[in-house]
Amino acid sequence: MKREPAASAGLILPARLLLALAAGLLIWLAFPSHNLWYAAQLGCALLAAAGWAAGFRRGVLVGLFAGLAYFVPTLSWSGVYVGPLPWLALATVEAVYVAGMVGVVGWLQRRLVARGREWAAYGVVPLGWVVGEWARSTTPFGGFPWARLAFSQADAPIRNLASLGGAPLLSAAVATIGVLLYAAARALRPRPLTAWMLAGLAAAVALAPLAITLNVGAKQVTARIGLVQGNVPKPGLDFNAERRAVLDNHVRETERLAQTEAGGLDLVVWPENAADIDPLRNPDAAAAIQQALRAIRAPLLLGALLDEPRPLVSNASLLYRPGVVDPERYVKQHPVPFAEYIPYKDFFRHFSDKVDLVRTGMAAGDRVGSFELATADGASFAVLPTICFEVAYDELVRAGVTGNDQLPSVLLVQTNNATFGYTAESEQQYAISRIRAIEHGRAVVHVSTVGISGFIAPDGASSPPSRLFTPYAAAAPVPVLAGLTFADRIGRAPEYLALLGLLLAVGLGRRRPSVDNGPSASPDVPKELVAS
Repeated sequence: MKREPAASAGLILPARLLLALAAGLLIWLAFPSHNLWYAAQLGCALLAAAGWAAGFRRGVLVGLFAGLAYFVPTLSWSGVYVGPLPWLALATVEAVYVAGMVGVVGWLQRRLVARGREWAAYGVVPLGWVVGEWARSTTPFGGFPWARLAFSQADAPIRNLASLGGAPLLSAAVATIGVLLYAAARALRPRPLTAWMLAGLAAAVALAPLAITLNVGAKQVTARIGLVQGNVPKPGLDFNAERRAVLDNHVRETERLAQTEAGGLDLVVWPENAADIDPLRNPDAAAAIQQALRAIRAPLLLGALLDEPRPLVSNASLLYRPGVVDPERYVKQHPVPFAEYIPYKDFFRHFSDKVDLVRTGMAAGDRVGSFELATADGASFAVLPTICFEVAYDELVRAGVTGNDQLPSVLLVQTNNATFGYTAESEQQYAISRIRAIEHGRAVVHVSTVGISGFIAPDGASSPPSRLFTPYAAAAPVPVLAGLTFADRIGRAPEYLALLGLLLAVGLGRRRPSVDNGPSASPDVPKELVAS
């Protein structure tokens, strides 16, 4: 039997697995609707302990336990109407990435500790988190970046780090605090002073971002923007069974908003699926939209489902301007696999007939969304739409901002949460929008068919959001900023650097040449460890 390195001696596998389960549950508690952001740091500390120098195979098992405890409850909203199979399948796929991450980190740590490079063994923990989240954000089928560590930190002091390195740097900071806490706990008995120094360093990492001056923009204008949450007849997969009722709800709330906004609005935003009757092909739907335009007398940006290109459909944002019949459009670039289209449908039908609920495939857009508008006093600004889960994808949001950096702009998130009922999904998505506001130095108008909806300032602060499954309409002066944050400028650099760091750690963990050609250059390192 292989011996554990001295750094983790005495921590048997059952203890590791119990720690892993506790770690995953703590990370879950950091996300909405629990919102215990500090639980993510504590969870990362426990996972660092559970996986410390575990080697690859044992690390994979530890990571799988942690990943399941993390994702099964966090993603429980995904099975609320389709049953447990899709929910558990998604949670398991996400957990596999945590398993792989802990396995690789445990394998590296085992070698680094054996070579006397314990400092590097600690350092690979945040690097592993960043690379692991990068992998699951991009693979398979374009990835699913939901519930990254960063997205649990919308109320945390470290959230301002998003303006420097985006979600990857913020996730790295969470993991860094966790591993520093673990290192402090390990040093407490043999080296109390070192332990307190490590704990102080963890506190510094947690609190120092409060001193970061967020991007205030090279240019600033103020646009008065309204949002409309029309609600649906009932929650569930058949939310749009009464599509005309959904459209009429949004028209009615828009007319109500118009009565309270005598000073006029620069833009009104409806959510995704507000017009699921194709208004480009259905005269009745088009007439209803024109009715709303006449009432509000402002540009109207709405979510619509278009019957094109046949036989597919398109999930689109349509911008209607007063007096202009044909709308401008943005088509969703990243349709959600297994929700908006089913890859390999015949194969997956063997596991669930729910795949047939998605009758038509969805086309992917091929360009970034951007609409140029003007305030009442003639100042130009851009609105940058993302649709539903697109807000979780770094590159999709960043491309809109960097492509319009000279023109003041505001981010728009149009979403439909009716298919997830009264669950935490809408709050989790709203938290992502808050992190995006800080990352890009832009205000965000987040509007949902059923809630939650609200206005988010460039520093991530939010207006009081709407409640779920209630009609709602509101307007607010929105700061519209230009310029780029440091995170915008460096793009994926934090992920590339994390990957490079792991590769360098592989080099540091390579076996040193031995004078006597024995299995170990140091009598303090077990032969079994060096050979593993």
